[in-house]
Amino acid sequence: MAAPKKGRSASAQSRPGRSLALILIAIAALTGGMFASGHTTPRLGIDLAGGTSITLTAKNEPGQPNAINKTNMDTAVDIMNRRVNGLGVSEAEVQTQGSDNIIVNIPKGTNSEQARKQVGTTAKLYFRPVLATEASGPEAPATPTPSASSSSSAKSGDKATSSSSSSATPSASATTQGRVVSDALKAGSSPSASGTPSSSASPSASASPSASVDPATAKLQAAYAALDCSDKAVRAKAGADAKPTEPTVACGQDKNSSGVWQKYVLGPAEVAGTDIKKAGAVFDTQSAAGWKVTMDFTSGGSKKFAAITGKLAQNQQPQNQFAIVLDGQVVSDPSVAQSLSGSAEISGSFTQTEAQDLANMLKYGALPLSFKESSVTTVTAALGGEQLHAGLIAGAIGLALVVLYLVIYYRGLSAIAIASLGVSAILTYVLMALLGPAIGFALNLPAVCGAIVAIGITADSFIVFFERIRDEIREGRTLRPAVERAWPRARRTILVSDFVSFLAAAVLFIVTVGKVQGFAFTLGLTTVLDVVVVFFFTKPLMTLLARRKFFAEGHRWSGLDPKRLGAKPPLRRTRRASAPVDTKEA
Repeated sequence: MAAPKKGRSASAQSRPGRSLALILIAIAALTGGMFASGHTTPRLGIDLAGGTSITLTAKNEPGQPNAINKTNMDTAVDIMNRRVNGLGVSEAEVQTQGSDNIIVNIPKGTNSEQARKQVGTTAKLYFRPVLATEASGPEAPATPTPSASSSSSAKSGDKATSSSSSSATPSASATTQGRVVSDALKAGSSPSASGTPSSSASPSASASPSASVDPATAKLQAAYAALDCSDKAVRAKAGADAKPTEPTVACGQDKNSSGVWQKYVLGPAEVAGTDIKKAGAVFDTQSAAGWKVTMDFTSGGSKKFAAITGKLAQNQQPQNQFAIVLDGQVVSDPSVAQSLSGSAEISGSFTQTEAQDLANMLKYGALPLSFKESSVTTVTAALGGEQLHAGLIAGAIGLALVVLYLVIYYRGLSAIAIASLGVSAILTYVLMALLGPAIGFALNLPAVCGAIVAIGITADSFIVFFERIRDEIREGRTLRPAVERAWPRARRTILVSDFVSFLAAAVLFIVTVGKVQGFAFTLGLTTVLDVVVVFFFTKPLMTLLARRKFFAEGHRWSGLDPKRLGAKPPLRRTRRASAPVDTKEA
């Protein structure tokens, strides 16, 4: 029974080269992948690379004085995190400060400017029916013109396309504008006639708001008549605080095809952004529309969208249009020819970045609160660079002391430990460089501290293994059997120690936020690499060197000299002469 076991053990001992070849191939493959990807250095966090720090202050919503609470603030932090992560911005930090402030730290990078634009954007999306619309501002035509069709109409099927409206229907006076608003509101979202003034409309006393007009309608009339969308400040404020259940006035987000701004009277919201299941930016190769945003509705949202488009399809221009309103501004106003459901598209002069920004905001939902930028600070990397320099010096000193200790105490064995530390350092660096583009990992100062702490953890594993070997030699065994007998005992100790370190790193990563997570992640990564290096490099290399005369015969500089270790003479078994042995039984 013992012979097969001995044969298997001998076979296992004779093939340590396989493990060494495996880890060397893995290092070569990872290094090649690093150079092939073009990411030869780890990404740096905001404390090392610099970036932008933004302080956002929450504002109470109209009619919701208690909207600023912990639940809404936490929800806003979560959405902001997903928005910046969706853009691929690494190591961005989003956290609350006090009861109504959110601090956003965005490291310098390719998409950092996009992230800055998106973090504070509320991104409340509504689909509202258009009740009236006309050109606005000093560039608007001076004479009334019939309402023109939108520059793009709805496609057949389940999608509606849109672009900036080209309708230009200025009124003759503010009184006529008031009449248009009043008639449109009376008719609701499906008036029997166009909401734009006809050529026969003329300002008169009878057309002015009368006592029969309720105050809300009169206020809306006045707001529409006074609205000048050519003013940037007016555009930003118009419709921003409107309740979704009430009609409102709004401006177009961009100039229309005639090069003028458009203003609108919009009915209550029929479909909200929360009814969107997913959104994406795609390039339309079938038309000249260029980049567009596609949206898929939930089952409930699809029914709402079908209902409103079915109503609008029965109306005349412009009441057959619906406005896609984002944060109070009309992004587009497509006209509808039939009932639509399932999905929709937003198109019209989008650049790739604009389409991706809009899709990203729609994908992750609207913020529960509105925010204003209280401060924007540019963070330089000078301080972080100085701290990194100091940290690297401390790490180098610590590493030098560890190596000096190994050389003095373990002599020849220190070469194995130093080689193992080198392999661990190469794997750590390559994985950090690859994890940057893969999962957004960025190296910050706490992460550097985690890597420095890992030096001690890795060195501890070598020391445990070496001491087990030396204990076996003290018992009188030769080196090769001492290595194989010491390994199972050392392996258990190393695994238990590394498991405790990894568990601590995992708990720290889960319960903390921000930069501390970088420390925990690096500590966990290097702990796993320690197990890999010890099993696939240190142990096989020790097995190979145990066959060399320098180590096998216990040279005084090998670190395994039996005399210096105080080895006992080999144990020998002796038989008693007075104890006869029955040969048959034997």
